[in-house]
Amino acid sequence: MALRCQAGAKAGVRPTRSAVRPVVCRRSIVCNAQQQSNLGQKLASAGAAALLSLGCLGAPAIASEFDILAEPTPTANYFVDDANVLSKSTRGDINKRLKLLEISTGYRVEVITVRRLEFETDAFAFADKVLANWYPSAEEGKNKGALLVVTASKEGAVTGGQGFADAVGEELVESIITTNIPIFTEEEKYNQTVVSSVERLEAKLLGNKVPEAPTRNEARAERTYKTKEETEKSKNVTSTVVVTLLIIACIVPMLQYYGYTAKD
Repeated sequence: MALRCQAGAKAGVRPTRSAVRPVVCRRSIVCNAQQQSNLGQKLASAGAAALLSLGCLGAPAIASEFDILAEPTPTANYFVDDANVLSKSTRGDINKRLKLLEISTGYRVEVITVRRLEFETDAFAFADKVLANWYPSAEEGKNKGALLVVTASKEGAVTGGQGFADAVGEELVESIITTNIPIFTEEEKYNQTVVSSVERLEAKLLGNKVPEAPTRNEARAERTYKTKEETEKSKNVTSTVVVTLLIIACIVPMLQYYGYTAKD
C-alpha cells in the first residue's frame, strides 16, 4: 500500500481520500502492535524477574541439602551445623563426648542440623542418604549413626547402620524423636536438643542408665473465681465478724457508762 502511494505522488496524481485512509489505519495498527509488543516484553521481563527472585529465595534451602550431601566423610568433627544453631561450647562438648564414645565402643555418631528440608522432606530418608554418601558400603556404615535436627519443622531423626540400630534400639529412637527433639525445638533450645539427645544415645551405647525423657512444662491453669462452697464459707465468716463488732460496739459503751455511774 505504501508503494502505491509513493508511485502516485511521483506521477503527480493526487491520492484520493479513500487511498489515504488505509495508510493511516495501517500506521495506527502498527503503532498499537508495537505498543502491545513493548507491553508484552515488559510483562515478560517482570515475570522473569519474579521467577528469578523466587528461584533465588528457594535456592538456599535446596542448596543447603545438597551441600550436606556433598560434605566429605567427617574425620575431625562429629557435627555438621548447617543451620548454625550450635554454640561454640556445645560443639566442643559433643565433639569430646562422641570422640570418646567412638574410642570406647566403636560406634560413631554424627550430629547434623539443617534449617529445612525441601528436596527430601522425610527426615529419616535424608539422614540415611547422608550416611550412605559418607559410608557407601554396608560394612563401613554398620556402626555409624546420625542425629538429625530440622529447625524449621521442629523435627528430626536418629538412624544408622544395622549394628548401630541394634545397639540403640527402636524404643530409644522413638523416645528421642517424640520428646527431646520436638520439646526443645519448640522452645528453640537447639543446643539442649542436641546435648540431651547425645547424652541418651551415649548412655545407651556405653551400657549405662539412659537419662529419662524430658517432659513439657505445661502451665498450670489456676482458678480466678470462688466455688459455691468457698463463697458460702466466706459469707459465714463475714457475718460472724460483723455481728461480733456490733456486739462489741454496744457492750463497751454500756460497760463504760456503768463504770461511771458506779463511782458516783
